[in-house]
Amino acid sequence: MSLTSVLSADAIDSAIKDCQAPDSFCPKKFFQLCGLSKKSAAEVKKVFAIIDNDNSGFIEEDELKFFLQRFCPGARALTDSETRAFLCAADDDSDGRIGADEFQAMVLS
Repeated sequence: MSLTSVLSADAIDSAIKDCQAPDSFCPKKFFQLCGLSKKSAAEVKKVFAIIDNDNSGFIEEDELKFFLQRFCPGARALTDSETRAFLCAADDDSDGRIGADEFQAMVLS
């Protein structure tokens, strides 16, 4: 399954272009621009499964660093500060990783 089965390619492209500069990535803005924040809980979980590259049931820090590349292969990697900020914003139980429910809560909030 690809992200374009849930999100439009144009919306993904727009969201990627908005955060091309280092340290310009804001997860909530990205989710709004790509249209994910308007999707159903089930669709958000599908996107989570695609981003969870190792199928562990969690998005760990190393997967977050390459978050944008899951949406567009040519996209930049997140900076260390963006990665840490994203993790802190979504990791409600402070276990150092983002579970499906935490991801869904962040996207849909």
